[in-house]
Amino acid sequence: AGLPVRLHLLVPAVENAISSNSFRPGDVLKSRKGLTVEIGNTDAEGRLILGDALQRASEEKPELILDFATLTGAARVALGPDYPALMTRRDETADALIAAGKAHDDEPWRLPLPDSYREWLNSDIADTNNAHGNAFAGASVAGLFLDKFVGDGIDWAHFDTFAWRPQAKPGRPKGGDAYGLRAAWHMLRDRYGRP
Repeated sequence: AGLPVRLHLLVPAVENAISSNSFRPGDVLKSRKGLTVEIGNTDAEGRLILGDALQRASEEKPELILDFATLTGAARVALGPDYPALMTRRDETADALIAAGKAHDDEPWRLPLPDSYREWLNSDIADTNNAHGNAFAGASVAGLFLDKFVGDGIDWAHFDTFAWRPQAKPGRPKGGDAYGLRAAWHMLRDRYGRP
């Protein structure tokens, strides 16, 4: 598209199969950033590798980081399959992504990153827990966990996206779908496009 953008793509992938060296509740792992992470939930393995990827991306001091992950079931419970949950540090980035999504049939829905919930990730044995122990605000608390790994001052947006369309819709077949990607592309084109 000729945008004046240096795109750095990272694909953190993880397998959560059970084996003799799988982690267990109460294990403490050291992240790329150096933060120690208590394993409070063994089904929250994706956020560990995504945290490392966000740290790696932050090392380049980018202007913007966008990440996409099927991070929580809580986002699906709250929004269903059609709206990717969006969490951002900056209102203007959220507004731009939502506007681009509305204009191109890919509307994200913003969820908060409330400071008052950060304490839910506290750990007695590590710098942070990978999950919280109550059933509230699961997507937002997972977003707060990821926020710990994004460098200070970096514009960051996280899409907690389902990536699967359970039934066909006009122009959108059933099956794998890149929810949030159209919104992100059009936001980037609007932000960095040549006049």
